[in-house]
Amino acid sequence: MIPAPPKPNGPPVAVEARCVRLLAKADDPASLAPVVERRTLSRALNELMIEVKAAAVNPSDVKAATGLMAYAVFPRTPGRDYAGIVIDGPADWIGREVFGSSGDLGIRRDGTHATHLQVETEAVVDKPRNISWEEAAGIGVPFVTAIEGFRRAGMPKQGDTVLVMGVNGKVGQAAVQIASWNGARVIGVVRKSEPYEGHANGKVEVIDASVSDVAARVRELTDGKGADIVFNTVGDPYFQAAHKSLALRGRQILIAAVDRIVQFNILEFYRGQHTYVGIDTLALSSIATGAVLRELGPGFASGHLKPFPILPSAIYPLEQAKAAYVAVAGSSRDRVILRPA
Repeated sequence: MIPAPPKPNGPPVAVEARCVRLLAKADDPASLAPVVERRTLSRALNELMIEVKAAAVNPSDVKAATGLMAYAVFPRTPGRDYAGIVIDGPADWIGREVFGSSGDLGIRRDGTHATHLQVETEAVVDKPRNISWEEAAGIGVPFVTAIEGFRRAGMPKQGDTVLVMGVNGKVGQAAVQIASWNGARVIGVVRKSEPYEGHANGKVEVIDASVSDVAARVRELTDGKGADIVFNTVGDPYFQAAHKSLALRGRQILIAAVDRIVQFNILEFYRGQHTYVGIDTLALSSIATGAVLRELGPGFASGHLKPFPILPSAIYPLEQAKAAYVAVAGSSRDRVILRPA
């Protein structure tokens, strides 16, 4: 139920919402048992109430639901990314189309897999008019992870070479878009023969790791210099190749791990004056995440950045949340979206 717009700066309005609820963690994705409950929600004075039009399902949503994040709170409503319309809050916010993401929504507090969401006013970002609700909802975690990695490691610039390990993953594609938007040369790494699948603002050279020595090929393509930035979206399987690919004073960005322990040559590390940067967007609050997303707004408005295509087959109603979670757990390459209405 959508309430009538409140009077300017009036008291918060109670909303009857439908919310996906996980009552307890599951042993594996197949054992997840989400239910859709009706709950009465009301915003705090520093928050907006948003009618959610679309919400993405991220791998972290599934990991939290299956006990891989000890700090995930149960019972809870999952979901970190969203797009929707403000229906309650200060008068100048009513009716605005917004989107956002968070490190704590859906993990430490109730999230976006619902018809309505309360979130801090400073956390929301105006949705570019040229993208759909589903596309806006799909921007969040991948683009926040990519730009936060570059913010921490140093934004790519004209003349830089950026090597993206796992280039066809969603974070990999976001990293390519941002790096090429900033004028950097981009080289991507894939684990089997396939072209780069995403948008870019320039040519993306692709290395097939199944038939090439990645580091040797990077040196060959850069006349021996190596990559100024390696964005390693995979983690330890590519750690050594990334290490060997770094230029003098090169930076490796790490966002994931399969096995937690790696070995590397400390002498090469300090002689190369290298930097390793770890990124964990779960540590970012909704407000901090909103600040990161605002940096991307001009890129989406200008078309230099493009949202991920959303296939109709990858859009699920709230009542089919389990199927959406299982699809993401199965390493679907599609950006999976819940559409509450």
